[in-house]
Amino acid sequence: MSDTEIRLHADETELAAATAARLITTLADLQADGRVPVVALTGGGVGTEMLRQVAQSAARGTVDWRRVEIFWGDERFVPGDSDDRNAKGAYEALLDRVDVDPTRVHEMAPSDGDFGDDPDAAAAAYAEIVAGIDAFDIVMLGMGGEGHVASVFPDSPAVHDTRSVVAVRDCPKPPPTRISLTLPTIRTADQVWMIVSGAAKAEAVGRAVGGASEVDVPAAGATGRVRTLWLLDRAAAAELPGEAAS
Repeated sequence: MSDTEIRLHADETELAAATAARLITTLADLQADGRVPVVALTGGGVGTEMLRQVAQSAARGTVDWRRVEIFWGDERFVPGDSDDRNAKGAYEALLDRVDVDPTRVHEMAPSDGDFGDDPDAAAAAYAEIVAGIDAFDIVMLGMGGEGHVASVFPDSPAVHDTRSVVAVRDCPKPPPTRISLTLPTIRTADQVWMIVSGAAKAEAVGRAVGGASEVDVPAAGATGRVRTLWLLDRAAAAELPGEAAS
């Protein structure tokens, strides 16, 4: 397991901009080494704003976007045109603004897609796609105020699941049905970036970084093989353990 690194930023705006710059640089460096980067995106306010900042960056052209494999950490199992879908937000913020290869953009199926209203079949299909890659280079994740990551919630069946991708039902926040990477899959990534802002999440950040059980705080189990980065604004970092905050 990798060591945990923490990077602090003044506020959510600075956090999104700095993470966008970090993503561009990391993708460009991987491509310079002859790699086709494999990245899992996250939704949410700061995650989507980060993608918007990538699209607006003068440096975005340093990345060959047709040579990036794009996945998602989780998705709401709703119709494809729903504003609740993380993929829709990602397209509006970035993917419609750069020249991606559609065959390298791997969305989780919507509830009106090929598998109909069957999230288990949709999850199994996504697991087959994930099985076709060597590893994720970067998995980017947000975190809920109770410590959930992707759609792995505290004390839920998903937190114990060893499959790579699962259907999640009865989520405590709407919409209730989702598809998600599991913690074992997240931990196969070279790098995991936890991107978190806001005082409402400070307690969960402190517990996760401080070594809480992943059953109680799933974010505690979201670690990369090489690098685990907590990218925080000052408000989210307010309850970090003493050593981590220094």
